[in-house]
Amino acid sequence: MKNKKEIKNVGYQKKGKTLKKTNREIRDAKRKKWIILITIWTFFLSMSINVISELFLNNHNIIMSFVILMVIIAIGIFFDMIGIAVASADLTPFNSMAANKVSGARESVNIVKNASQVSNFCNDVIGDICGIVSGATSISIIYQIGSSFDFFDSSVLIIVLNGLVAAFTVGGKAMGKNIAMQHSTKIVFRFGYLVSRLRGSFKLKNGG
Repeated sequence: MKNKKEIKNVGYQKKGKTLKKTNREIRDAKRKKWIILITIWTFFLSMSINVISELFLNNHNIIMSFVILMVIIAIGIFFDMIGIAVASADLTPFNSMAANKVSGARESVNIVKNASQVSNFCNDVIGDICGIVSGATSISIIYQIGSSFDFFDSSVLIIVLNGLVAAFTVGGKAMGKNIAMQHSTKIVFRFGYLVSRLRGSFKLKNGG
């Protein structure tokens, strides 16, 4: 027969296995919820950015269209930099700042703790949307140039402009990656501080 100590140990093992199973189920449920949420967000965000860019492109000249294209590329580079900074940031300095009740530190801790979701949103969602929209914007600019200047060959324009968009995007992201990895703590803290300010403004507008 088993003694009381052995029975107790078996009980602890079963409890530990049940706890691990429960934690795994919670993580799986959160992961599935995040996938559904980010898919819906991507759909509506992509539509919104496309509509805004189309409205601007239809009401401005070719030079302004180029400016809009550069802004879209810059947004993609900026969010890619944030995503890399979050993924490479260390939690320790933010815990220290949160203990001292520094504004934005608590939000920074939450951002780093949810680094996979934040970097997924910044790098994949915003980055991919900006890439798609910049391609569509390039085609719109080529159409504008083609309708204004008949002597331009549209096929050559497509090759050149797509090459420039790719070069600016890749070069900008490479530069942003270096900055993000060298100054990850500063970037994440500024991002957390911005989130805290926006949250505070939202609470004030809605009466707390």
